[in-house]
Amino acid sequence: MKNIALHSIHEKLGAKMVPFAGYNMPVQYEGVTAEHLTVREALGVFDVSHMGEFLVSGAQALALLQKVMSNDASKLEIGDAQYSCFPNEDDGIVDDLLCYRLQENEYLLVVNASNIEKDWNWISTYNKDFHADLKDVSDNYSLLAIQGPKAIAAMQSLATLNLSEIPFYKFKIGNFAGVEDVIISATGYTGAGGFEIYCKNENATHIWNAVFKAGASFGVKPIGLAARDTLRLEMGYCLYGNDIDDSTSPMEAGLGWITKFTKDFINASALAKEKAQKPSRKLVAFELDERGIPRQGYTIVDENDNPIGTVTSGTMSPCLQKGIGMGYVPTTFAKVGAKIYIQVRKKAIPATLIKLPFYKG
Repeated sequence: MKNIALHSIHEKLGAKMVPFAGYNMPVQYEGVTAEHLTVREALGVFDVSHMGEFLVSGAQALALLQKVMSNDASKLEIGDAQYSCFPNEDDGIVDDLLCYRLQENEYLLVVNASNIEKDWNWISTYNKDFHADLKDVSDNYSLLAIQGPKAIAAMQSLATLNLSEIPFYKFKIGNFAGVEDVIISATGYTGAGGFEIYCKNENATHIWNAVFKAGASFGVKPIGLAARDTLRLEMGYCLYGNDIDDSTSPMEAGLGWITKFTKDFINASALAKEKAQKPSRKLVAFELDERGIPRQGYTIVDENDNPIGTVTSGTMSPCLQKGIGMGYVPTTFAKVGAKIYIQVRKKAIPATLIKLPFYKG
């Protein structure tokens, strides 16, 4: 198991550390619900330094990305971030990721921790036709997600640039907490607003301490991966390994908006055909009509108790105080307002399909 740069700090803070994607990670501090509400109402900091970072540069960098990614990276200006995925050749998804355009011919890909090796092998295989310069810098960088409605006000004293002038899915590289060349990205996985801060490992402790000092009067607290999961689910954001994987297509998962057929990419023709003919199943979002907590792996049934799908993500929403979840069902059932049933132990609990996000703010 690997330790992230701030491992000892999390232990001193009393975090419950668990193995996750090959790393010892803080899953919670004071409790999931309290941490969740801290992010929704004030300010929380996640250490997500287990995420992977690849640098892609050179004259053929864009051509390679256009081949391996579903979204259209040619639309990126310097300072833009873009959500995308790596389609595989069998109508599935290798991984979902963020792509940052750093320079004219330099891009940063941020991939899921559990898929670092798989993604590296995947992009390297296709790079044989492009010869872009690839560097896996995952072990060199720390990543702090500073999330919540008070993020701008709390962190402005640490930044030399105006944080309020960084729009959603844009980033700046500048001085943060006295450290130069920090990526300050207006992105996140919570729907609560805020920033993601990329820095060298050797600067992580200094920046962490500065963030908590600056945020003290705003109620800042450390937040674990468990609350990160409940926050992303309230927004209906997909989690790789749960809601998307090597066997789920972008069309089934509702990711057609990041699948651009204005260029040629891996499996584009098959996905275009699927889009035209409509997928046979879809990822849907549901709220339980009665008390209960849907969990990953629970069976989804119809009104006659016939199995029609499986819950991919589920929880008790701390903000809505009801059971929420997502799962794949046949397209014939995938209509907002429709009723499905979640098999919780021996009881089929009725649920209503809703339009995302669950939490409207």
